[in-house]
Amino acid sequence: MKVLAIETSCDETAAAVVEDGRSVLSSVVSSQTDLHATFGGVVPEVASRAHLELLPAIVDEAMARAKAGPDDLDAVAATIGPGLVGSLLVGTSAAKAYAWSWGLPFVGVNHMEGHLHAAFLEDPELCLPTVVLLVSGGHTMLICMQKGRDDRIEYRLLGQTIDDAAGEAFDKVARFLGLGYPGGPAIESAAAGGAPDAIAFPRALAGRGYDFSFSGLKTSVVRYVRANPGVNLADVAASFQEAVVDVLVEKVRRAAAATGAKAICTGGGVAANTCLRERVKLVCESDGLVAFIPSRAMCTDNAAMIGATAWYRLRADGPTPLGAPVSPNLRLPLVLS
Repeated sequence: MKVLAIETSCDETAAAVVEDGRSVLSSVVSSQTDLHATFGGVVPEVASRAHLELLPAIVDEAMARAKAGPDDLDAVAATIGPGLVGSLLVGTSAAKAYAWSWGLPFVGVNHMEGHLHAAFLEDPELCLPTVVLLVSGGHTMLICMQKGRDDRIEYRLLGQTIDDAAGEAFDKVARFLGLGYPGGPAIESAAAGGAPDAIAFPRALAGRGYDFSFSGLKTSVVRYVRANPGVNLADVAASFQEAVVDVLVEKVRRAAAATGAKAICTGGGVAANTCLRERVKLVCESDGLVAFIPSRAMCTDNAAMIGATAWYRLRADGPTPLGAPVSPNLRLPLVLS
């Protein structure tokens, strides 16, 4: 089963052709990072207009790389939420138009569920149950993926941020320090020349449940720099990054032990951070767990993960009605904790 998938939830314009939910025949991503860098963050209207201009060519390229035509496809999928409403409308409207004109079923996909399925694309033997640390600019969540009735995959929410997401904190701190946008790579680059133990920034909610809080950490960075104007910014970046990673790793490790998980999986843009990736690997080696850490290309937004999820959703639930709306605040389909 071949699925053409489209992803336009934020500032990446992406299309992919995925076969049987596991084999990526093509994956094309056009980033708008340079377009939004001047503003220090994503401007929704600018992102939507860029998607309108870029998407037709991106879809054509994805189809060409996969050596596929409309007759070779079995479905068309798109992200319907969560995300920026204008961006979501561009991708979803295009996918519905392709599906209608080609006589194919349409599948609406939850963007966060896409990140959960990204690891399957690079390791089809992903073992369940596994605890997934999903960290991005908009979300920070701990989720237990497990098998439910009829071998369906179920998602159980263990914890989430109560204020800023980890990626949001990276962006805000990088902006304050004048390191540029996007904040994650900027902080990581600056931290390479600093000492992670130079400044004792707080580890909010450490050892307490599975929820996260990064707003106070961001405020601590601001206050420290203002009180110490001559401080080495590399030390600030390294100490901030260490504080974020410490909390993320401590909580995912405890969650894995408490749920009896066989593995720890990471996903989302922040999962591309080198320090986080290395620390998760070390924890898994120490605790006898399998580490499923997607490549950096599969951590950031892409359409291949949407195609993988669409294959699963089409088999489990059938097509999505063409009249289904986009949902900027769409939640994951969770089972009760």
